[in-house]
This record gives sequence, C-alpha cells and structure tokens, in this order.
Amino acid sequence: MGDDVLEVVLVRPGSQVAAGGGRKRIRVNGVPRRAATLHGALRVVVFAPEEMLLIAGPPTLRRTALDRIAASRYPAYAAALATYGRALQQRNGLLRAIRDAGAERAELRYWDRPFLDAGGEIVGARLRLLEDLAGPLAGAHAEIAPDEAARSALGLRYETNAPASAAESPRDALARRLEETADKEAWNGTTLVGPHRDDMSFVFEGRDLAAFASRGQQRTAILAFKLAELDLLTALDGRAPLLLLDDVFSELDPERRGHLVRRIAGLPQTFVTTTTLDDLDPALLDIATTWEVVPGEAGAALAGPVAAPPVAARPAPA
Repeated sequence: MGDDVLEVVLVRPGSQVAAGGGRKRIRVNGVPRRAATLHGALRVVVFAPEEMLLIAGPPTLRRTALDRIAASRYPAYAAALATYGRALQQRNGLLRAIRDAGAERAELRYWDRPFLDAGGEIVGARLRLLEDLAGPLAGAHAEIAPDEAARSALGLRYETNAPASAAESPRDALARRLEETADKEAWNGTTLVGPHRDDMSFVFEGRDLAAFASRGQQRTAILAFKLAELDLLTALDGRAPLLLLDDVFSELDPERRGHLVRRIAGLPQTFVTTTTLDDLDPALLDIATTWEVVPGEAGAALAGPVAAPPVAARPAPA
C-alpha cells in the first residue's frame, strides 16, 4: 500500500467482551473512517481452497467475483449494485402480491425504471470487465502453464439471459426481456431476468472448463484469473494489492509450481500458507521469510532473509 497505513482496533470494555459489547475503531493514515467508506482502502487478492468452486460451483460465486473486481475498477458500480438490489427486492415483493391477487401489474412500473437503469449499467460494466481481463488472463495463464497456452488462450465468456442485438444496449435488451417474461413473472411471483441470474464461464479450446477440466487445470485457470485481477487492480494507480495464497501449490505439477514462483517472486508482498513446507517450491523458500503459526499465536521467524517479498506461514498441526 505504499506509505498508507490501515489500522483496525477492537475496543474491549473490561476484560471480556459480551455479545455486541465490543466496537471497532478504524483509521486510515490516522484519520477515523467508517467501515462503509473502506472499499479499496486495502486491496487484497485471495486464493484459498474454496476458490476451486469458482469454475464448477454455483453461478453466484462467479457473479460475486465479477462484482468485487468491477466495484474496485469502476467508481459507480457499487452504487448500481445497491440500487439494483433494492429494486429487485421491491419487484419480487410486488410480483408475489400480484400472483396472490394482492396488487396490480401497473404497480411494477415504479420499480422497473431503477431496475432497468441499474441492471443495464451492471451488465455493461461486467462486459467491459471481461474485455479488460482478457489480456492479463491470457498472459498469466501463459506464464503458469505455457504448455496449455501454446494450444489455446484461456478466456472468459459472459452468459446473460438478456442478450443484446447489435442495435441494443444492455438496458434495452433487459427491457425487452422483461416485457417478454411479464406473464411468467406474474405467475411465478419472482423476477426471471436480470444480472442477478447471469453467469460467467472459463473457456479453453472453445469449451467450458467446468465440463472437462481436471482439478489441476481448474486450479491453474483460477490462479491465472487471480493474477489477472491483481494486474488490473495494480494498473489503477500503480499500487499492487496484497496477495494471499492458501494451499496454492497442491495439485500443481513441479513445472507449474516453478512458473508460479517466478510469477509471484517480484510482487511487493505475498503471503503463502501451508500445512507443510514440503508443498512449497524450494525456490520460494530461498527468498521467503517463514513463520510457524501455533494455536493462538504466530511464532518467530523460522528462516529467510530480513527483507523478502513473499512470506510463507506454516500452521502447526492441530
């Protein structure tokens, strides 16, 4: 983060904190800040075991990943998400009432406008984001898995339930689909189209990775996605996010481990956690400061140079 300092203090009245009795004080460079204003104050890119669901898991995980990056990259995106969420909630409430004969369809018009405005903005931003990610994603994939990249570039495909024609904007397409599904929505009592139902897929050699890729291939693709995210966020103002890698080297062959080590070695600060140092590439251990984490505390450094970008933490066995 350069010279910026983010400090979060938990204030405990007395020796114990009753449920709800503690409070947080947050300061950035010594200036008190509210939690709601902290978006982007500390940029973090995380790869954890649960990230493996990003390819084959439910669509909500991929939408959340896109929304997180877009909110950091496009200033108005978070507000559009909030507006869309409120409009969607109100529409669904009205649609349930319409289904149960407790409201009229005309009442939907009030919420259709913010729904369409914000929904069109969200879809447009997501499409731009996938375009922005294309180059960094292909580049990161080529660095980690040059053998795969020689056959085909790794890509992302946005899957929308309101595809736009050449003459339509995302908002126009969503408005058309809303009209087409009006009867079904009234019957089902819920909103059937919109970015809350869209998805994204990882594509290699023209196919969805979720349908055929091995665990190792999926891990490689997700790592490339995370590194592409890091590159995009760094490009905003030159500040590289903190990179957190948990159990990252398992299921990677030695060659790809080596490629990944070379990729992260030049980053300002990376934390790698593992249950055994045997899983770490020796080249990483040569440049890392290593701590052993015991239950409840972090122990002293086990090894490593005084100043080294990557840090490896080894949790002690339970």
